[in-house]
Amino acid sequence: MHIRDLGTTGLQVSALGYGAGHISDPSLDEAEVGRLLGAVLDAGVTLIDTARGYGLSEERIGRHLHHRRDAFILSTKVGYGVEGFDDWTGPCITAGIDLALRLLKTDRIDVAHLHSCDAATLHRDDVLRALEDAVQAGKVRVPAYSGDNHDLATAIDTHRFGTIQASISVCDQHMITHHLHRAKPQGLGVIAKRPVANAPWRFSERPIGHYGEDYWVRWQAMGLDELGVEPRELALRFVAWTWGVDSCIVGTTNIAHLRANAEAISRGPLPDDVVSELRRRFQENDRGWVGLT
Repeated sequence: MHIRDLGTTGLQVSALGYGAGHISDPSLDEAEVGRLLGAVLDAGVTLIDTARGYGLSEERIGRHLHHRRDAFILSTKVGYGVEGFDDWTGPCITAGIDLALRLLKTDRIDVAHLHSCDAATLHRDDVLRALEDAVQAGKVRVPAYSGDNHDLATAIDTHRFGTIQASISVCDQHMITHHLHRAKPQGLGVIAKRPVANAPWRFSERPIGHYGEDYWVRWQAMGLDELGVEPRELALRFVAWTWGVDSCIVGTTNIAHLRANAEAISRGPLPDDVVSELRRRFQENDRGWVGLT
């Protein structure tokens, strides 16, 4: 597993991270969840990303991995959904961090993201100050932002974050074109979410109403089945080896899929001509294809 600096934060992360939204499902067997999370670390994955809004995810990470806490970088997201507090206020940020610490059974959160709040919220000093106060108190190591498009640009321009998380995939290259080269000179860490674009190759026909419908449309328009590279490998190697991307997070409940993802990334970057073709096809078909949130 390739290990990289997370910007200039002082943290290091694996090129493949684990998106823990998938373990929120209460129907999943608890023992299976424990085996899965253990397999994540055993595969060399050192970044686990969760969120306040991911149901049982934080609680399960705390239950099954608290004894291996020093083996991974823990990322979560805050700003909403704390009983007794208005969303997107300073007190909600503070309470959300404290709640996450309890659920995760840890004394620190390595990366705490404001979770896709809008640009107006990012201009509110009480929200940013609450996150920075948590850093000063030792509860959070790196203040971060997760989001896309104009809101992401606003976050970068504040110069108050150490890491950002954004949608980056073969079907979602807006971040690469418009924001990446502005973020990295600041030393920002960059975590790519949805690097497999919700796996649009799963569907033989347009999945109307499905979460991944927009990505399916883009995949078809770009003709990505014609390139002769297995789709998941194409997607992962493109994102993981894009300049400026420190880690890409992929969720799964299947240990075999987890290992296949790690193996794909271990093969290194795609050939330059394939990368150039992927960039060209996106740009030629781009019809206002902003980052999908």
